[in-house]
Amino acid sequence: MPPLPPPNLDPAFVRGIAAYRRHPYQRDLADPPVLWSEGGSRLLDYGGTGPLLLVVPSLINRAYVLDLAAERSMLRFWAANGVHPVLLDWGWPGPLERQFTLTDYVAIRLANAIAALPGPVTLVGYCMGGLLTLAAALRAPTRVNGLVLLATPWDFHAADPQAGPRASAAAIQLGPMLAAGALPVDAVHGMFAMQGAEGVAARYRTFPDLDPASERARMFVALEDWLWDGMPLAGPVAAECIGGWYGENTPATGQWRIDGTIVDPAALRMPTLVAIPSRDRIVPPESAAPLAGLIPGATILRPAGGHVGMVVGARAHSELWQPVLGWLHAQ
Repeated sequence: MPPLPPPNLDPAFVRGIAAYRRHPYQRDLADPPVLWSEGGSRLLDYGGTGPLLLVVPSLINRAYVLDLAAERSMLRFWAANGVHPVLLDWGWPGPLERQFTLTDYVAIRLANAIAALPGPVTLVGYCMGGLLTLAAALRAPTRVNGLVLLATPWDFHAADPQAGPRASAAAIQLGPMLAAGALPVDAVHGMFAMQGAEGVAARYRTFPDLDPASERARMFVALEDWLWDGMPLAGPVAAECIGGWYGENTPATGQWRIDGTIVDPAALRMPTLVAIPSRDRIVPPESAAPLAGLIPGATILRPAGGHVGMVVGARAHSELWQPVLGWLHAQ
């Protein structure tokens, strides 16, 4: 939950945060059965029949954004409509995970999760999870029969040529913190807040005008609760993401490696759907589009929403859930 703002801020913004903090909404969805666990990670089985999907979120935010509420659950919608989604909940990084590199997450943790499921699976990666699933699919083509990439970055400098120098400087400044084991939750929140501070303030200014009992108000609180319920990022992973991905643009320049092997989208040989939300500020379309262009035969979907709204917004059902479902059934 966000801290109380200082009194010299915009009064409408202050009222919005106060109204949010007073709202009684609490998420009450029970977790589905656990199929497998390793360290802090779990596979959650949403049931259903049809193609088996392994859904892989980012390492930074909690996985339940994809199952936010009964009426805003991409996973429960898919399970009720002819596919069988299983969610990889990375979990809070413990002492072991805080030593992990991206290679450890892809070649060990994600690989073990794939191996725990029967038969070939379609991987569905969201944001950072898309990069991890891409690397995993290239490593295990006989275990993975399809790939769905949702708001997945690739060219980290395309939308902002100054991103590299800023990230390189940040990597140096954060070095002592990362060496201590992890990038703390507050630091992660601060980095993302800088990318959309005006949008955050605008959301809170309008919140007091909503009927507290309305679905819109409840979903606002549900989503804000999730946004503030972050996780620390393992120090080696944070260093690789900030200094490598953002600083040196290693994916787009052909330098990003997992277990010593370059992650090359052009080598992918399986049906692939790439969803590029048009109003995404976290992964701008200029960052995601080059990845789709590199994957042979990739299908491109362009939802009108933003990075989070695409998967959980009021129009997510028509703009993402249903089109992805249709693509899955057509394979």
